[in-house]
Amino acid sequence: MEVTIDKQYPIPASIESCWQVLSNVTDLATCMPGASITEKLDDTHYKGSVKVKVGPAAAAFSGDIEVQGIDAALKQMRMLGKGADRGGSSASMQLTASLIAQPDGSTNLVGKADVIVNGKFAQFGGRMMTSVSDMILQQFADNFSIKAQALGGIQNVSQSSESSSASSIDSASKSSATPKAPHTELNGLAIAWMLIKNFFKGLVGIKS
Repeated sequence: MEVTIDKQYPIPASIESCWQVLSNVTDLATCMPGASITEKLDDTHYKGSVKVKVGPAAAAFSGDIEVQGIDAALKQMRMLGKGADRGGSSASMQLTASLIAQPDGSTNLVGKADVIVNGKFAQFGGRMMTSVSDMILQQFADNFSIKAQALGGIQNVSQSSESSSASSIDSASKSSATPKAPHTELNGLAIAWMLIKNFFKGLVGIKS
């Protein structure tokens, strides 16, 4: 089963700070809750793992990451990730991520992902997989934002504004740039709850 996801996430940090995160594969991988790079094979190929915990139960996926292109001029990165668990389920994701600078000094993280799943994950259906993928990507974007803000929030790049407008911009920036606590584990309980809700919505014919 295949799903395609197009998303944009506002990041309250400069495009330079965001690019430092996006262009660093090891840093980028840790934006995914529960994920880590376990081995670097060369400059474009890596081994990685993702751990998912739902209550007392835990699962681990291992796989490969291939960096297919990094374009500093376009602020764009393309990569392919493939993984499987011991139960025979597998997934792959073709990701294109890019950055767009905003007038207020912030950045939009734009991503397009083509996700293919096989095994037990495919049983969820396209609608549920899209909901789950949206939730996972939101956790990823939250962690990306925290890392980028640590390198330079928008309050650090808007100092050339006029003093009258700078005060309101700075106030809004500080509010929006307050980092959340990072997601250190893939939120399996939230994912399971999302699946349950979508299952019953489909069962009783409730539209989302």
